[in-house]
Amino acid sequence: MKKSIHSVVFGIGLLVLVWACKRDEPELIKPNITICDTSMTPPQWECKNTAFQLVEPEYFPPFPQRIKEKEFTVERIALGRKLFFEKKLSGDNTMSCGSCHNQKLGFTDNGKAVSVGIDNIAGTKNSMALFNLAYSPAFFWDGRAATLEKQALLPVEDPIEMHESWQNAINKLKGDEEYTKMFYEAFCTEDYDSTHAAEAITQFELTLISGNSEFDKGIAATGNAPGISPQMSEAAVKGWRIFNSEPRQNGGGGDCFHCHSIDNSLFTNNQFMNNGIKPNPEAGFAAVTGDDRNWGQFKVPSLRNIEHTGPYMHDGSIETLEEVIEFYNSGVHANSRNLDPLIAFGDTTGGSNVSIAQGLNLSIEDKANLLAFLKALSDPDFLNNSDFSDQNN
Repeated sequence: MKKSIHSVVFGIGLLVLVWACKRDEPELIKPNITICDTSMTPPQWECKNTAFQLVEPEYFPPFPQRIKEKEFTVERIALGRKLFFEKKLSGDNTMSCGSCHNQKLGFTDNGKAVSVGIDNIAGTKNSMALFNLAYSPAFFWDGRAATLEKQALLPVEDPIEMHESWQNAINKLKGDEEYTKMFYEAFCTEDYDSTHAAEAITQFELTLISGNSEFDKGIAATGNAPGISPQMSEAAVKGWRIFNSEPRQNGGGGDCFHCHSIDNSLFTNNQFMNNGIKPNPEAGFAAVTGDDRNWGQFKVPSLRNIEHTGPYMHDGSIETLEEVIEFYNSGVHANSRNLDPLIAFGDTTGGSNVSIAQGLNLSIEDKANLLAFLKALSDPDFLNNSDFSDQNN
């Protein structure tokens, strides 16, 4: 009888212990391994915290404060790199972030106008290039993700893209001991979830820094504008001057610099603008802000590595860089709803009475020189950096 009482008490105690463990499980993501007390069952891996210093290239602006405050570690970056190329994050295990972001093409989607997801459904937007992301105030063409961490979460659950729940994706990762080890080394927990994954992917993506093009080498060699730089061809130097000139009645001015700023070395003003690609544009940024003043506005992309990131525009509607130049030269829809004033009217403070929307009147030679300069913004070291490549295969 006494033995039976002890058995009952022991059984009740065991049930209480199991219940106590289960109630601490995250509601959204159920881990495969429930840890009640790590002090009683120490993990077999080492919790690491190897600091990593992210450094902006010379002549780039200082990183924003939110980036400076982030605790970068070698382990989190390595994990993020692996996750970026991990196909288990998709519903049928066939697609990763890297599937639509090819490093050799500036992390764009293999020459496709728009990306196609795992269910063979085409999206509506061109896959954006990925580099120098620390400076961006928002992500996606329409700015719907305010942070890179939020951006990292959305493609996995998007029904047109990777079409998987984060709960299922995390459970698949937890079935792989290598991932459990890497998450523990990076975050000191076996009970990881989507927030840990997003932070790791973010840290990897923030290391994707491009700043060593012919243009940059010219700046480094001269300490100033590359007008006498041996790194750039004569045509590229002429194109540089066209890039930085106001429109003129007789041509020679490309008026590129207002939107693709050279002052910050990023070749984007990081704003949302309507460039007149369509007479009746989609809502764009207005769908995020709810403000009609943002109608038709899309993110201004960087022109770095632009030679390799076609097709172009938010919808991938322009195939070649030569066609992009001709679009701004003669094809802007001047009647486009909410066309940006800089394109519609030009910089009136500069005394120019010509605008992009009216036509730039560039000559054949002007366009060839401008193309040469844009190609001088390519960064082969970035496009071939083995630190950014897929090591999962």
